[in-house]
Amino acid sequence: MIIVIDFGAQYAHLIARRIRQLGVRSEILHWTASLEEIRKLQPEGIILSGGPRSVYEKGAPTISREVLKMGVPVMGICYGHQLIARLTGSRVVSSSKEYGKETMLCDNKSPLFKGMMRTEQVWMSHGDSVTELADGFRNIGSTPECKIAAYENEEEKLYGVQFHPEVQHTLHGMAILDNFLSICRAERSYTLKNLDSRLVDEAKGILGREGVIMAVSGGVDSLVAATILKKATANLHLVFVDNGLLRKNEALYVQGMIKELGFENFHFVDASELFLKRLKGIAEPEQKRKVIGKAFIDVFESKVSELKKKGISISFLGQGTIYPDRIESAQPSKTASVIKTHHNVGGLPEKMRLKLIEPLRDLYKDEVRELGKLLGIKGEFLDRHPFPGPGLAVRVLGEVTAEKLAMLREADAIFIDELKKSGYYSKTWQAFAALLPAKSVGVMGDERTYGYIIALRAVTSQDAMTADWARLPHDLLESAASRIVRKAKGVNRVLYDITQKPPATIEYE
Repeated sequence: MIIVIDFGAQYAHLIARRIRQLGVRSEILHWTASLEEIRKLQPEGIILSGGPRSVYEKGAPTISREVLKMGVPVMGICYGHQLIARLTGSRVVSSSKEYGKETMLCDNKSPLFKGMMRTEQVWMSHGDSVTELADGFRNIGSTPECKIAAYENEEEKLYGVQFHPEVQHTLHGMAILDNFLSICRAERSYTLKNLDSRLVDEAKGILGREGVIMAVSGGVDSLVAATILKKATANLHLVFVDNGLLRKNEALYVQGMIKELGFENFHFVDASELFLKRLKGIAEPEQKRKVIGKAFIDVFESKVSELKKKGISISFLGQGTIYPDRIESAQPSKTASVIKTHHNVGGLPEKMRLKLIEPLRDLYKDEVRELGKLLGIKGEFLDRHPFPGPGLAVRVLGEVTAEKLAMLREADAIFIDELKKSGYYSKTWQAFAALLPAKSVGVMGDERTYGYIIALRAVTSQDAMTADWARLPHDLLESAASRIVRKAKGVNRVLYDITQKPPATIEYE
C-alpha cells in the first residue's frame, strides 16, 4: 500500500487514483497524521502531495523528519518535493513562477526516470524552487526556469519532482509513478474484481434490517449507490425531488429509468416552486448552493417525517458521495481550498437522527462506472454526463429566474442532441450549455435584438480532476448555435469555451 500525505493539494486524490490504476492500494492521510498512524498502515511507500503554501512560511504544513526515516521510499511532488528538501537541509526559495507545460531535461539513468527520454514534457505549477541540494542528493531533472526540477537520494530512497506526474499534461507521468512503485516493491493487488459483491456485503453488515432512505438524481453516482443498497436491503426508499432546476424532460426520464431498473418504494416530490422562490434575488454561486442545499433538506426532511407517520422505519440516509466530492469540499484535508460546496457532502438536521451510509465514498467516477457494469446496469444509464447537484442554477450565472431556466433548458437540450446525433456525446466526459449574465446586440429578421449569451462547454477527462476542452467539429458547433438562436427565445449569441481545467473548473459556478 502507498500512503499519500495531503498538504492541501487539489490533486491529492488524483495521485491516489493514479496509484490504484497501477494496481496498488492507496490511502490518503492528512499532514497532521501522527507517525504512529502512518506506521500502523504499514506502507510500502509514501508520497507527499503538492499544496498551496510555501514551506518556509511560518505555520506551513509539515511532517516529522522521522517519516523520511521509516525505511520505505518517499517521493515528494511540488510542495512535497520542496518539503523533503527543506527537512533534509537543502535550500528552498521564492522564484520565478512556472505554470503549464514545460520541457524537462532528465537523467534517465535514475530509477525514477527509467525508460524516459532525455527530454520530457512535464506540467509545472509553482512559485518556489529548490536551489541547492544537501549532501547525498543528486539533481536528476531541470527546465529552463527550474534548475532542480527533480532530485534523488538513492541511499535513503528519497525522491522529489517539482512537476506533477499525476496530471495528463505530464506525458509520461504514469510511467514515473510506475517506476516509483517498482522502487517501493509495492504489491500490485488492487482490483475492482468482485467489488460489487464486496460492497453489497458491507452494506448488509451496516444496515441489517433497518430502513434506508436516499435521494436519487438520475446521475451515475446516486444510481450505482442505490443499486448497491437495493441488493443489500428490501427496505430502501428512493426520493426524487424535482427542484425546477432540471434539464429538459429530466423528471420523466428518471422516473422511467427507476421503473425499468425495478426499484420499489419510489417517491416523487415536485418542489419546483419552493426552490425558485428561495432563489429569488440570489446571484452569488456559493450562496445559491447553500440555499438549494437547505431547501432540499427541508423537502427531504418533510418526506422522511411523512413516511415515519405511516409507520415506515428509517434509520439510514444513503448518499452517492465519491472521492472528488470530498476533496473539492475540502474533505478530508483541512488545508485544501474550498472550490465549491457539494450537495451530497454533509448531513441532514440532527433531529432526524439518520446514520449515513456512502457505498461509493472511496471511488472515482470511472471506478463507479466500472462498478455499475459489474452490477448489470446498462450503458445508457452509466454513460450519462455528470450533472451538478444544484442543477441548472449553477449554469445560470447570476440570479435564477423561470425565464432564464427556460432559455437554458432549450439550449442545453439542443447541444446534447447535436452531440448524440454526431457521435460526440460518448467521446466527451461532460458537455452542457450555460447562460451568461450579460446581453449583446443582434439582428434577427431585420430587427435589432438585445439578447442573452449562451456558452457551450464540452470537455474530455478521465476523472474530472483535470480536463481539456473537446475539439468538436465546426459544423457541429455551427448547427448547435443556429438551432439555439432559433429555438431558445431570448438568446441571440452562442460562444464555445476552450479553457482547460486547470486553470478553469469544468462548471462555471
